Amino acid sequence: MSSNFWEILWLILSTFFLITYLIVLFQIIIDLFRDREIGGFARAIWVIALIFLPMLTALAYLLTRGSGMGRRQIAANQEARAEAETYIRNVAGTSPAEQIARASSLLKEGVISEAEFNTLKAKALA
Repeated sequence: MSSNFWEILWLILSTFFLITYLIVLFQIIIDLFRDREIGGFARAIWVIALIFLPMLTALAYLLTRGSGMGRRQIAANQEARAEAETYIRNVAGTSPAEQIARASSLLKEGVISEAEFNTLKAKALA
């Protein structure tokens, strides 16, 4: 009975460390391809080293380039946020109040008639 306990405990611990290692490995690979300063040859060397000496290479990568990983992650998040905000602004368009104000200024300038203004106003409020 106690043999099963230690086997299960060992299985849980080894699974935890395997999943942790895979997360670190994927973060390293993502960081390698996110970094614009590193060349293609250096990327290839890191990836080959990760394949043949995974634990040693992961440790070396974290020690040599780990401090920049956080900065690159933050920069990527800020870039994604800026792109999302730009997309939302483009899709959302202008508010109804802005549309009515623009139509009102066109009416005052005589570009559109009163009927066209009422149509634009109704369309903005709909």
